[in-house]
Amino acid sequence: MDKNIARNIAIVTAIFIVTFSIMLITNYFQVRGFNPLQTEVIETLKQINDENAGNVQLQEQIRSLDLIARRAYFVRIDHLMLGVYILTGMFVVFIAATRYYFRQTKNIPNKQIDAIDEWAEKTQARRYVNWVAIGLTVTALIFALLSTPFLKSSGVKDTEKISATTPPPIETSDDDATTDELPTDPPTLPSDTTARLEETPIADLDTLPKVTHNSFRGNNSGAITAAKNIPTRWNLTTGENITWKSEVPRSGYNSPVINGNKIFLTGADEQARELYCFDLTDGDLIWRLAADNIAGSPAQMPPTTDDTGLAASTVTTNGKQVAAIFATGDLLCADLDGKRLWAKNLGVPENHYGYASSLLSFGNLLIVQYDNSKAPKLIALDMASGAERWRKERADKITWSSPIIAYIDKKPQLILMGNPNITSYNPSNGEQNWAVAFLSGEVASSPCSAAGLVFGASEYASLIAVDAATGEKLWEASDYLPEVSSPVATKDNVYVATSYGVLACYDAKSGELKTYHETNTEFYSSPMIAEGKIYLFSNSGKSFIFSANSELSLINSFETGERTFATPAFTDNRMIVRSENHLYCVQKPKQ
Repeated sequence: MDKNIARNIAIVTAIFIVTFSIMLITNYFQVRGFNPLQTEVIETLKQINDENAGNVQLQEQIRSLDLIARRAYFVRIDHLMLGVYILTGMFVVFIAATRYYFRQTKNIPNKQIDAIDEWAEKTQARRYVNWVAIGLTVTALIFALLSTPFLKSSGVKDTEKISATTPPPIETSDDDATTDELPTDPPTLPSDTTARLEETPIADLDTLPKVTHNSFRGNNSGAITAAKNIPTRWNLTTGENITWKSEVPRSGYNSPVINGNKIFLTGADEQARELYCFDLTDGDLIWRLAADNIAGSPAQMPPTTDDTGLAASTVTTNGKQVAAIFATGDLLCADLDGKRLWAKNLGVPENHYGYASSLLSFGNLLIVQYDNSKAPKLIALDMASGAERWRKERADKITWSSPIIAYIDKKPQLILMGNPNITSYNPSNGEQNWAVAFLSGEVASSPCSAAGLVFGASEYASLIAVDAATGEKLWEASDYLPEVSSPVATKDNVYVATSYGVLACYDAKSGELKTYHETNTEFYSSPMIAEGKIYLFSNSGKSFIFSANSELSLINSFETGERTFATPAFTDNRMIVRSENHLYCVQKPKQ
């Protein structure tokens, strides 16, 4: 190697050594007073989490932002260590180039020294250069090592702090529902959260999966939503408080589900079974996916009644995948962009009305209540792959009920109605917790839960309350009972809508009938609670809004003009309703 090349390498590496040394020393003074996990946005999220301790979906989103912050922290550590490696490498190259240059220069006699090379021939100057390089390098490495404890101590502790305050969904409780303080199981971040985060754009909340109403009757099928600003009056004819109205290609009695800006539902007839995705903003059909070419799917459709059909089961989504099931036993799963991920046939259910149980998601598990007259069973599948995680054979007779998740002492229980049992399972492995026999006949209503109690009801049996921690039956009532519509409960009251037009309120602790309201219509749609109000649709399409308290006061009622059997879905500022032929959005106009 030419000595001039060695000289140039030494000069370049010296410049790098100075630059990186200054950067690492500066980094020390920056991190000494700065914690990458103590940004304003993370502090805001901690405060929001403390204010919404039982909010499962909010905690999932906070956990996602926490993950982003932790990634930023590890990126900073990586950059710091990379700087150390680069500095060390440059120092080695500098020493090697300098020594080579001096070896080639010191034995040349009678050399005419260039002005540029004069520094190299002066011993004292040479020593200064070496000592400055060594000193800068050592100082920078020391400051880099001093920076690491600041990052690690602040980063690890704060990560643990956020993780401790945002437990995984399996440890979260939303049981303590009251009439005025409804359980925080919201479709989105609270309405003030986005505004509070606008000044700290560390992450775009719209990039995170936001499950807003992920199953039949909402998250965990709980029938209570934290959606805000829902109108109590609308008119399909005049368009009052109606943002859009869209036709659904094929019929179905399943209810809509909302995730972010997408609405999911299904439709089916003799020609096809399809999964649909509509746009929440304008009601446009974004995509449709056919459940076809599935091994084991019957060539001829199974018999169903007119009020059940081939698409009675509501879909479910975990924010990453969406799954649908049809009366043929065909189970279909897609990503949120409509790409088919997997499909299978569970066997054509022997069911004289048609299969109607809705799907339920629990983390990455897809829960299927597959009760039929031949081989009733409970199945948990992996949402991403369709692989079976566990299976539980059931002794109960055929039912049309749907499962729910209830949090009891901060632990989840999977609750199923059957005939004759209401049964609790561990959703993680399918192990049975308890079972109470009380049901009979054709069970179509789904259970509900609040404040550590589980409630089940059927028109052909009774309404009961079970202590979900012990499996003990606490009380039983039989004044007014549902046939298809599912009850909803707060910690004070249980609300039941009957097929003969009565909405009744029972005391959740004693079973005493507090009050009831006769409507002279019939209900298949289930009551939903939002902002302390009960929203309920009759089969004829008449809408009722009651106060969700012991008085059960009628706030408003009016005819929509379209027959409605499905249960509406909610997100902030919007209610999505599926009528017999349409899907429409109820929303107050923007000011």
